[in-house]
Amino acid sequence: MRYWWVNQNQTYRHEVQGGYLWSPKRKANQARNPFYDFMREVAPGDVIFSFADTVIRAIGIAASHAYEAPKPLEFGQTGAYWDLIGWRLDVRFHPLHQPIRPATHMAVLAPLLPERYAPLRPNGVGLQSVYLTRLPERLAAALIDLLGAEAHALVKSFRVAEEPQAVASAIGLVQWEEHELQQVHTDARLSETERQALVLARRGQGVFKGRVMAIERACRLTGVTREEHLRASHCKPWRDATNEERLDGENGLLLTPSMDHLFDRGFIAFDNDGDVIFSPVADQDSMVRMGLDPGRAWNVGPFSSGQKRFLEFHRENVLLRSSFLEHL
Repeated sequence: MRYWWVNQNQTYRHEVQGGYLWSPKRKANQARNPFYDFMREVAPGDVIFSFADTVIRAIGIAASHAYEAPKPLEFGQTGAYWDLIGWRLDVRFHPLHQPIRPATHMAVLAPLLPERYAPLRPNGVGLQSVYLTRLPERLAAALIDLLGAEAHALVKSFRVAEEPQAVASAIGLVQWEEHELQQVHTDARLSETERQALVLARRGQGVFKGRVMAIERACRLTGVTREEHLRASHCKPWRDATNEERLDGENGLLLTPSMDHLFDRGFIAFDNDGDVIFSPVADQDSMVRMGLDPGRAWNVGPFSSGQKRFLEFHRENVLLRSSFLEHL
């Protein structure tokens, strides 16, 4: 279990009621923002303190890993901003009956603030630049003590739960993919043959799989060669790609279904030299049971220049790992 702080001054009502957090991937100038990037390292079961209008108003439990999703439309409208893709987390929030104002407790909290990426100034003033940031355990424990019995009971119940039970987990991702699929079905510029190829490519089959198999011969991780046991997995996900990229053989790797799942959800990635990159939020026991031990080095061999380009997109936009947290 890890602990996080989220500033929700403008989004508290929508995110808490909607059961999610959402952030852009980058700033408006396309620069990386650690407080958006940290979304990639939240795991189910992590505790999130919700701060709004100078008060900690709710405690949440993460119910999913981060996933790509459009910015939700607020104020009761339906749908989403399909062209504004960011990070989303499903969260079960519990509004507090007795919220606290951290600024009145800085004699206790200030010495516990981290040197980097702190959610507050030492005088208790919130930092407008912060959206989501990780809390040291001692700071989280002090906040729980200040919040009292209600917070202790909530966190204890989170700890003893066998598995977080997310309701409609990753619903934003499902909605986005269904929207993209509908766009294919209604695009009058496509022939029926092209439309069918794009629909099958979503599941790693059809024309796309044939083009990937012209480049790849086996699952990069397991060595399985039987076609019926392999999927053509998109490096730049189908949902993110143009129609041309969705059928580009260099935008694919052959993977068995379990490896395809790990790759598609960002639990693993590949660097340009073929080394496997493991997400820090991937469940290590599950990985070992699937035959992929994060405790040893894995190399899957070289990639073409085209594959490297698509794999770079995957590392930047799908892999659940923040480069900023590596420096903590």
